[in-house]
Amino acid sequence: MRVKFRGILHREALLVPGPAGWGEFSPFPEYDDAEAAPWLAAALEAAGEGYPDPVRTSVPVNGTVPAVAVEQVEGVLARFGAVSAVKVKVAEHGQSVAEDLARVAEVRRLLPAAGIRVDANGGWDVPTAVAALESLAEAGLEYAEQPVPEISGLREVRLELQRRGIPVLIAADESVRKETDPLRVAREDAADLIVVKVAPLGGVRRALKIVAAAGLPAVVSSALDTSVGIRAGVALAASLPELPYACGLGTLSLMTGDVAGEPMVPDGGALAVRDVLVDEDMLERYAAAPGRRQWWLDRLERVYGQLMSGDGTV
Repeated sequence: MRVKFRGILHREALLVPGPAGWGEFSPFPEYDDAEAAPWLAAALEAAGEGYPDPVRTSVPVNGTVPAVAVEQVEGVLARFGAVSAVKVKVAEHGQSVAEDLARVAEVRRLLPAAGIRVDANGGWDVPTAVAALESLAEAGLEYAEQPVPEISGLREVRLELQRRGIPVLIAADESVRKETDPLRVAREDAADLIVVKVAPLGGVRRALKIVAAAGLPAVVSSALDTSVGIRAGVALAASLPELPYACGLGTLSLMTGDVAGEPMVPDGGALAVRDVLVDEDMLERYAAAPGRRQWWLDRLERVYGQLMSGDGTV
């Protein structure tokens, strides 16, 4: 990673070749086997079945600003080129709401016409979230992603913002992809929209079913994927009947390397729907050390066994 993002500086992924192309199995190392099972299902879908027919030829993407200092914001944004929207990370452990406000204000100064959304990754409690979003609303927000960790808290924040007349929509991310029931957040009226990611939801086709059943607008985002995983996200975004928001699929710009000769990076604020050709030289260049490689192969075997036995979550 060019800068620390989601608390990490290195991203790990296991790539799976198949008759339809490449799949990516890249659950974060701290995820247990049950949580990793949908990620493997998504990889097997991509490698074995490919993707549904798209309804659009390109998808708009947002820029992403990690929880960096204000003076770093301009440099981060420059890597994304022309984008119509920016997601700004907030509620980073050890940082203050004042730092979040300054970061968002700098994005607004640099891109006065862009849509800005903030992502707290569940880092606030309800009172802090309400107070922070009341202040952040002055910058003009499209929405706030997962301001608090629990679904009940999301609903409480949403209702309190409405009561105060604060025009900030609530988006659910972790409350969709980490829940055994991804539709609960919609049933409990806890969000205005949902963020969907292919790998943790078990593949493009399952994600499409979840969006349809939820009946809420959806934003397609990445899980810090390589180009292989980004291709799956583009397939989902390109297959949705409606795509009202720019997608969080430009995250390769946050990385110093990739596995494709032509990485899935945005051009003119959009990603084209196209196949990814994995570069063998890149695979060799970024290959894991033997011990770490074995760790991933052992994990793959365990998760595959769980998935095939029906003990996984998909």
